[in-house]
Amino acid sequence: MIEKLVETVNGWLWSPFLIAFIVCCGLYFSIRTRFLQIRHVKEMIRLVTTGKGSDAGVSSFQALTMSLSGRIGVGNVAGTATGIAYGGPGAVFWMWVITFIGAATAYVESTLAQIYKEEQDGQYRGGPAFYIEKGLGWKWFAVVIAGAIILSMAVLMPGIQANSIADSFSNAFGIPKLVTGIFVIAVLGFTIFGGVKRIAKTAEIVVPFMAVGYLLVAIAIIAANIEKVPDVFGLIFKSAFGADQVFGGILGSAVMWGVKRGLYANEAGQGTGAHPAAAAEVSHPAKQGLVQAFSIYLDVFLVVTATALMILFTNQYNVINEKTKEPIVVNLEGVEPGAGYTQAAVDTLFPGFGSAFIAIALFFFAFTTMYAYYYIAETNLAYLVRSEKRGTAFFALKVIFLAATFYGTVKTATTAWAMGDIGLGIMVWLNLIAILLLFKPAYIALKDYEEQLKQGKDPEFNASKYGIKNATFWENGYTRVDEKKEQAL
Repeated sequence: MIEKLVETVNGWLWSPFLIAFIVCCGLYFSIRTRFLQIRHVKEMIRLVTTGKGSDAGVSSFQALTMSLSGRIGVGNVAGTATGIAYGGPGAVFWMWVITFIGAATAYVESTLAQIYKEEQDGQYRGGPAFYIEKGLGWKWFAVVIAGAIILSMAVLMPGIQANSIADSFSNAFGIPKLVTGIFVIAVLGFTIFGGVKRIAKTAEIVVPFMAVGYLLVAIAIIAANIEKVPDVFGLIFKSAFGADQVFGGILGSAVMWGVKRGLYANEAGQGTGAHPAAAAEVSHPAKQGLVQAFSIYLDVFLVVTATALMILFTNQYNVINEKTKEPIVVNLEGVEPGAGYTQAAVDTLFPGFGSAFIAIALFFFAFTTMYAYYYIAETNLAYLVRSEKRGTAFFALKVIFLAATFYGTVKTATTAWAMGDIGLGIMVWLNLIAILLLFKPAYIALKDYEEQLKQGKDPEFNASKYGIKNATFWENGYTRVDEKKEQAL
């Protein structure tokens, strides 16, 4: 009954209308910003390595790694595999497309988060609820999206991460899921009870380490199968447009699953990446907008692509017609869509190593994603609860989050992914409507940033100069929080 309900709701949310809406929004933002995702790549890279944190905010690099910890997760390993399983190799192409146009969307939502951020309890807070209330003046809408994000981040989506950790550890090491669940919530609890600074520090160390290790294995597998490069890329492009004889009948699924899994991996348009973006200490909102746009390139064009190529170069995948449930290609008997494809791919070059390596990599990917999920849920709870009861509310959120994570270790993978897709779909619908209506301030910030760059300045933002209301942090120009404290003394 529950699984049927989940499937029905999923079908409503992920209709062709949502796919078209996502693509159209991304194209609109790309055209209006004159494809900043191409023009400002060099500036994006420069910004990642500059800037320092403060008492209230993290550095640009820490904000980048916090957002990457949310983006680089199970979706990059198991999600990419399920995209191929139901959309065929052509789904990979549509993951690339939605990421390219989604970079402009990521810029808009992250810049808005910076413009309308505020300082609470010595920390910067921001995100969709904040920019909706301050930018649009729609308190009711802000409350709705804050509640939806808490539901998604704290209840619906942690199960995907926990379930994948439990499954991979069970397959690789024979560890019971119950034991894995206890271990995960113990370590996760230690981190989230430490606050956003501990989350940022953990992400700063773990994310680069786990990504580099994963990419090195992928490069080794591709190098061992280098003669297949023309065939694999030819298969991806032909399948993406229905030109391949085998996969021509699932063109619609290729687009649908490519967009869905690409969006799950890069998070552009969900509003989730806007939360760590708001936490950064920067002198101009556009700086962090550009950094976050670059983060989805790192996520999809490196990690997701690495997963897809490992699977396709080694032919370790099955493809299923989603409508008829009939197999189209069967290369792995008895292996369900998910991380098992990637484990089998690594085993082709490193026999006996694949399951263990992917289990450990997946653990780090999923673990840091859950850190990010909790931080996002807490930020939205901080928006809703501003009284002396906030401490109690935060404690309750931690308990609920850990309970949902533990429950995720025992429920089926199919149900876990379906529930996660519901959470994702709700957030995308609500956030895209908001940032479409609020595009102007983000566009003004970009123009101002570009003008100051041309003048050889290190850009600083003043919201009052452009008549942007309720951007209280920027209304008198930029001053670091620690400098404001020194001036007050």
